[in-house]
Amino acid sequence: MDVFAVPGDRHKGWYLSLMAPNTKGPEFAWLDPSRLYCNSQALADCTKDLLSPFQSDNIDLVAGIDAMGFILGASVATTLGKGFLALRKAGHLCVATQGQNYTDYTGREKTVEVRLDVLRPGTRVLLVDQWIETGGTMKAAIQLVEKLGATVVGVAAVAIENTEGGRWIKENYKFSHCIPEELQSQIDGKYLDGFKSFNN
Repeated sequence: MDVFAVPGDRHKGWYLSLMAPNTKGPEFAWLDPSRLYCNSQALADCTKDLLSPFQSDNIDLVAGIDAMGFILGASVATTLGKGFLALRKAGHLCVATQGQNYTDYTGREKTVEVRLDVLRPGTRVLLVDQWIETGGTMKAAIQLVEKLGATVVGVAAVAIENTEGGRWIKENYKFSHCIPEELQSQIDGKYLDGFKSFNN
């Protein structure tokens, strides 16, 4: 699909066909969802779909996870008219921070950090990331926010795979994603039928 094309029928998830398959090998993620952000209507519709379950929730702040969660999180925050908090990889913030260790989808040990001068007890936070594969990064973000006394209102991502970690998030927190039920098995299998006709 042409990256700037907008179909007449914009059903939920229409923009997923804009995602690009991995062409570089197993050391990279199996797809690149960020291509859909190049289409302004796709980004707007993705953001709207992510916010749909949270329309009646009181949200004080949106927090996005380094790095791809920054794009989607900032879009969500702007749409809500709320502020945006960056949850960073260790060593990037030049202010006092709190950290949380985790294992990411590649099996590497990492640390996510947040500045100490924003979150406080009672702050209601919507956590946003681009994709939840094993759930390790998002779980660390949840633990970090809650460790500082804030409340996680929910979790939003383009997709939440049905891994052990993905299921834990779905079972314990309000969540939203953009994947229609009929595509979830393809997401879990790490291949979309739409890739067959993808023009690299």
